Amino acid sequence: MAHKAEKTILISSWIITALLLIRFVPKDRIRHAQVPFLFNQMITWFFGLLVVEKGLIEYPYRLLFKKSNKSSFTFEYFIYPSLAVFFNLYYPEKRNMFIKTLYYFVHISLIIVCEVIAVKYTKLIRYKKWNWYWSFITVWITYYISHLHYRYFFKNEFPKDNV
Repeated sequence: MAHKAEKTILISSWIITALLLIRFVPKDRIRHAQVPFLFNQMITWFFGLLVVEKGLIEYPYRLLFKKSNKSSFTFEYFIYPSLAVFFNLYYPEKRNMFIKTLYYFVHISLIIVCEVIAVKYTKLIRYKKWNWYWSFITVWITYYISHLHYRYFFKNEFPKDNV
């Protein structure tokens, strides 16, 4: 069976991510989870299609919407927005700048390490005119924008001195 590893990785990613969302998004914060999830879907819809259509990245094996969309539906519309949910819900608002920067760095590095492994060992993603550091920079920027949006959306729930 061709692409068995890729199919297993994609299906496992859907299941594991769904279980993590169920387990680690408290019931009283579901509304808080929806905001970064939907916002990041919007961001990745635009930028994900842009990098694919410009020929910077290619997704040779896709499980869903193979003929209608050249981007990775699994990553762009479910995995990444879900990771943004965890990033925003557990962001260390009351900690110092070093801890906040470390939080960004660790969270994003885990995503990029997984991406680099996928590039090297699978047909899920192929860099054409792209490098891991571009992914790192773009994920950092989208997380930053996402967190600004999250804080704006729930501005009445955050202390005034911690903007």
